[in-house]
Amino acid sequence: MALIERVHHVAYRCKDAKQTVEWYEKHLGMHFVLAIAENEVPSTKAPDPYMHVFLDAGNGNVLAFFELPSQPPMGRDTNTPDWVQHLALKVDSVATLLATKAKLEAAGIAVVGPTDHTIFQSIYFFDPNGHRLELAADTGTPAMYAKLDAVKRAMLDEWARTKRAPTHAQWMHDGSMAGSH
Repeated sequence: MALIERVHHVAYRCKDAKQTVEWYEKHLGMHFVLAIAENEVPSTKAPDPYMHVFLDAGNGNVLAFFELPSQPPMGRDTNTPDWVQHLALKVDSVATLLATKAKLEAAGIAVVGPTDHTIFQSIYFFDPNGHRLELAADTGTPAMYAKLDAVKRAMLDEWARTKRAPTHAQWMHDGSMAGSH
């Protein structure tokens, strides 16, 4: 039995809690479920006022944000490329993905994609806080997922030794479904 049941919540910092809630409601249809505000951090007792807001990301998953007005302006890890740190959210279909892309672009939000990752397609964009978001629609078949499952450990072990991309799943890039190494 797994120790973890599901993601309780994932928390990020935001510049403005109200703006963030309204943006996620408007553009991604997320429901605002909870706000917690404190003048003292419960775990450390540090005097640091904050607003903590929670949004429904579907299926019991919650996306949360902290607004921290007494802290320096938020930044990011400058040693990590912008495309690495992101939150990927699942949508039900490629049609929904494309419709959401059109809706975001109509609102003036720059969108990259769709990008075909063989087992899913996705679009990428930034929220008003500078967090990169990905919306993904699964397109893989059971056979594709089985092939990937069969080679995951070997790929990880080879990567750990070489720090070079293993070719166990080359079929994902050349479309062959041969998948042999």
